[in-house]
Amino acid sequence: MAKGKKSDLNGIPHLKRHGDTVQLIVDGKPFLILGGELGNSSASSLDYMKPIWPKLVQMNLNTVLAPVYWELIEPKEGKFDFTLVDGLVAGARKHNLRLVLLWFGSWKNSMSCYVPQWVKTNQKRFPRARLKNGQAIEILSAFSKANLDADIKAFAALMRHIRKADSKKHTVIMVQVENEIGMLGDARDYSDAANKAFEQQTKNDESFMAEHYARFVNQIAAAGKAEYPLPMFVNAALNRPNQKPGQYPSAGPLPHLFDIWKTAAPQIDFLAPDIYFLDFADWCGKYHRPGNPLFIPETGRDMRSEVNVFYALGQYDAIGFSPFAIESTPEPENSPISKSYEILSQMTPLILENQGKGTMAGVLLDKDKQTCEIKLGQYKLKISHDYAWEWSGAPKDASVWPSVGGIIISTGPDEYIVAGTGLIVTFTPNASSDSLAGIISVQEEVCEDGHWRGGRRLNGDENHQGRHLRLPFDRFGIQRIKLYRYC
Repeated sequence: MAKGKKSDLNGIPHLKRHGDTVQLIVDGKPFLILGGELGNSSASSLDYMKPIWPKLVQMNLNTVLAPVYWELIEPKEGKFDFTLVDGLVAGARKHNLRLVLLWFGSWKNSMSCYVPQWVKTNQKRFPRARLKNGQAIEILSAFSKANLDADIKAFAALMRHIRKADSKKHTVIMVQVENEIGMLGDARDYSDAANKAFEQQTKNDESFMAEHYARFVNQIAAAGKAEYPLPMFVNAALNRPNQKPGQYPSAGPLPHLFDIWKTAAPQIDFLAPDIYFLDFADWCGKYHRPGNPLFIPETGRDMRSEVNVFYALGQYDAIGFSPFAIESTPEPENSPISKSYEILSQMTPLILENQGKGTMAGVLLDKDKQTCEIKLGQYKLKISHDYAWEWSGAPKDASVWPSVGGIIISTGPDEYIVAGTGLIVTFTPNASSDSLAGIISVQEEVCEDGHWRGGRRLNGDENHQGRHLRLPFDRFGIQRIKLYRYC
């Protein structure tokens, strides 16, 4: 830690265990990231960003994930220009948003496209990784001390500047170190230094590279934390089925390399998946592990994201969610993700209160998975896709059903709050008895300024005359259900 700067660190954002999970703490309180990541180039121009900030507010974001480009903050070696960084911080503050900064340093999507010109053009000093045939590729070698030292100096300077500019305001709440690290073209680097290191160990190619990537990144994170110890993470470009290492960005922080990354990079607080595949739920499960809170820094900006976010937060206590290229969303105020975030903004205090307690579940359904059953509180819940109900009004011959989902929270012995879209929920008592579950009431709910306010009482056609709770597929909502038992 820089001398004389301990007073700057009072109350800075940090991670803290809460029950069986980990939460992000900002200004002394748990914080849930309802975020969006900017496209790669948007943050490179403050003028370009001016009309974007209001759009992000319209979409009900509370956090923006924004790149910081090595080539633009250090255009000449040792000469730093933080104009863009300061502009991002100022823009976020003006619009009451938080920032997660993405360090586009040595690697971005595996490639070294954001390193400065003075690094790119001096290959003798800053060597590239090489393929097995000896061909250099546009990827800095992780086996070069010069490459590491240059990245460390730049990242440490960035964190030092953030501490000076933001340690009292806490606009910047986390930092991603590098971006989608991985080896392409071959499973490992075949440069001379890499070959020498490979001869001295017994791991396979991908495990060998994973260890050295993790060591490299760990030293960068350590240098940054010595200046300003914000939570730091790395993100992964996921491996596609039936592809071999090198065909995907291999050796990155992937599930099958988890133990290597956790051991070799202790300064990295967690590993995070960029999920663009349809099997969203499976990937969430692979990254939600003890000591590794789930955070999704990148995901598709499509109709599935609007419900995937409910599942990640409800089922796996995720600390945040962030669709990519968020500023490209058409009609931002009326976009599906803005409607999701509007509901989740109301639900945030309740979600944070129930994280790690086993009182909350997430649901994600489609045509392939039309129903699921969970035990929560004192009842068994059967949740069905709204299309599965004959009276839903859905097209009966639809070949594709929309993804639907939600969060269910047990708020009392006979009470639940359900939020989301496209779900039908029925209840059965857990205890083995002849009793049945009856519905006292189903009420629409809105939370304003931390206070719940009841809306329509849905005890007629809307709950099928006391048979179920229903969130229709064509809108998002919050409903509170109160139950009783009878024989």
